[in-house]
Amino acid sequence: MPRVIVDCAIYRDGRRTEGPDDFSDALDQARATGDAFLWIGMHEPTAKEFDHVSQEFGLHPLAVEDALTAHQRPKLEVYDDSLFVVLKPVRYDEDSDTVTAGELMVFIGDSFVVTVRHGEGAPLAAVRHRLEREPDVLRHGPTAVLYAVSDAVVDHYIEVAAELQEDLEELEAEVFAPSASDTKNTAARIYGFKRQVLEFRRATSPLLQPMDRLAFGEVPFVHEHAQPFFRDVADHLTKANEYIEGLDRLLSDALAAHLAQMGLRQNDDMRKISAWAAMAAVPTMVAGIYGMNFDHMPELRHTWGYPAVLLVMAGACLGLHRMFKRRGWL
Repeated sequence: MPRVIVDCAIYRDGRRTEGPDDFSDALDQARATGDAFLWIGMHEPTAKEFDHVSQEFGLHPLAVEDALTAHQRPKLEVYDDSLFVVLKPVRYDEDSDTVTAGELMVFIGDSFVVTVRHGEGAPLAAVRHRLEREPDVLRHGPTAVLYAVSDAVVDHYIEVAAELQEDLEELEAEVFAPSASDTKNTAARIYGFKRQVLEFRRATSPLLQPMDRLAFGEVPFVHEHAQPFFRDVADHLTKANEYIEGLDRLLSDALAAHLAQMGLRQNDDMRKISAWAAMAAVPTMVAGIYGMNFDHMPELRHTWGYPAVLLVMAGACLGLHRMFKRRGWL
């Protein structure tokens, strides 16, 4: 169990206190006083490791299955003895330009909070340390923990969206650069960027409904006076979703502009090829005619016949070149 239990502490009147090493005794102690709660943080427990915790805290089997399986959508579920919330923290890797989503499950019940983390994107350690420096917030019990964790996850959404916005601006500059040449790689980057935005949206969009329930509805195990704070989190989440929708629209526009530019370049290339082919066709035609083996043809015996034909071909090619140049084909 020490491998998966990251931290375990009793909080009384907003301050961390020393308690029994066994979390079962710690929970009994927290419930005995009535003004304390136990917070256990776990990282990727196995079914066997989590079994003792779920039995001691009376967690619902379906919620336990979700916490162990992971790969869940953000949601809020109410059971008889506990409240189960799923969050998906995200992390942006600047080196690989990828968005990865972890999973964070929060169980809230009578005098306890159990957090289960999957992946590396959950900011639980920082949240716990920040709350321990703010006893006025922490004394509100498990509700304060749920609010702080949700607030940290959603605020990080906005930070990741800002980083994606910077990368999108660089991509737009590449798309509209006059000297853009590697069109295949640009299209692949735009499509890859859209995949990252889609991964981001899977973490943020489903969370709107749970946050609205916490902000405007009556949810068991959540203090009613916490609704304004959850409304603030919901507002930040709405802002993050608007960021993501804007990114998706801009990427779609960039992809359409890139494809249009590719079409223009191909059309321009075809015009240039056609212009050069037309100029090459004139001397080819004249030379083909004069290459036929006939005894009676104009200028065959004339001294200036050959230079005259060359001048005619050169003049025709120059005339075509000027015409195509004036029309923008060359």
